Amino acid sequence: MNDNRTKKSHLPRLFLISSGEECAGSGTLLLRQLALLPRSHPCMVQIREKKLSAKELLTLALKAREMELPEGTLLLMNERVDLALAASLGGVHLPENACSAKVLRTFAPNLIYGCSVHSPSALRIAEEAGADYLLFGPVFDTPSKRIYGAPQGLEKLGALCQATSLPVFALGGITKKNAGLCMAKGAYGIAALSLFRDTDRVADTIEELYLHLNQ
Repeated sequence: MNDNRTKKSHLPRLFLISSGEECAGSGTLLLRQLALLPRSHPCMVQIREKKLSAKELLTLALKAREMELPEGTLLLMNERVDLALAASLGGVHLPENACSAKVLRTFAPNLIYGCSVHSPSALRIAEEAGADYLLFGPVFDTPSKRIYGAPQGLEKLGALCQATSLPVFALGGITKKNAGLCMAKGAYGIAALSLFRDTDRVADTIEELYLHLNQ
């Protein structure tokens, strides 16, 4: 069984977000994705399944935790610190309006805490709360985020990266072609959901993305 805890200074640079379409009693896309991770490339993996009950989420997290994953892979639960602790995951990812990482750390001090941010003011709040990394986006156009307005763009990504010493993962409309543009603006890594849905290509996709991350 892989130990998903890792030092903050050595976070993986590729961030896989689960599909959000897991259903109880059906085959799980997330577990298929995890089984296909290249052994030499650790990933951040956020379990973000709002349709599942707490019991179903815990079952999924425990199955993921028991898999043999690439060394250094970090499993995160979306917002639910209780489930992260129950499944012995490595951390929790917090939406921008979630409870402060500073508060949560008082009773779960050993977890990694990440925060979604969409503005400089949200960045400062996350820093003051003691976030370990940031997720910024959407950088590029993506259908799921159009209802919230125009994408943030590369310039805002670059400005945010320059304004903080925390690792920043670029999110939203990321492709193999534009990942390098995000890295050129100072992103620590890239995050995606739909990019990893094709399990026939997920291993090759991760291999190609790591080429951009290491340039």
